[in-house]
Amino acid sequence: EVEGLTKYFGGVKALDQVSFNIEPHEIKAVIGPNGAGKTTLFNVITKVFPSTSGTVKFNGEDVTRFQPHDINKMGIARTFQNVRIFTDLTALGNVMVGCHRVTNTGLFGCGFALPKARKEEEQVKQMAMEHFNFVGLERDASRLAGELPFGTRKLLELARALASDPVLLLLDEPATGLNDAERESMQKLIQQLVEKGTSILLIEHQMSFVMGISNNIVVLNYGKKIAEGTPIEIQNNDEVIAAYLGTANF
Repeated sequence: EVEGLTKYFGGVKALDQVSFNIEPHEIKAVIGPNGAGKTTLFNVITKVFPSTSGTVKFNGEDVTRFQPHDINKMGIARTFQNVRIFTDLTALGNVMVGCHRVTNTGLFGCGFALPKARKEEEQVKQMAMEHFNFVGLERDASRLAGELPFGTRKLLELARALASDPVLLLLDEPATGLNDAERESMQKLIQQLVEKGTSILLIEHQMSFVMGISNNIVVLNYGKKIAEGTPIEIQNNDEVIAAYLGTANF
């Protein structure tokens, strides 16, 4: 539940009293022109930036002042507009990093390679491979992440986000930069995640992708929510068309 979320950067109001809810098993999209505040919204929800005012609740608990690692432990994960991976690690290593929320071994155990730590590492590898299999990257597990093409990196980042077993997954432009086949594959993966019980909040500029996958859409313009509704309702909203979409985009 996002209520009255506002964020200032100096004298610039990047978010202005934004409110909406995400229901279980829902795919909700956030759209709007460049500079509308979409990524800032994600950054405030996941505590990359603190909010200026307003609240964020998750499963009824106020998480507005939580730290990013606390948000992740509660079951919220995200991807980024500009893919952020560890290029010097293998693809498998990247996803294993994402499994940190489900590990218990401390620094001492890891440093001395105690049996418990070795056993947990094997378990983490198995978990990571399950996520690789889900996104279809099992053949790339041993490759350096920096060697992977852009579309594969998108899937790798998705697998890493899934490694923390999120209840709510925030996807920042998951289809942007992908070809038609890759977009279709990404859409199927997202729909499968929802079928498994994950709720999705996504930012996307590809309108055909948004309209084909979303249950509900929030539209931002200059940091304010100007509309919310089903894809059909948004397509026919005069304020949305005037502010951003234009009839040709449909």
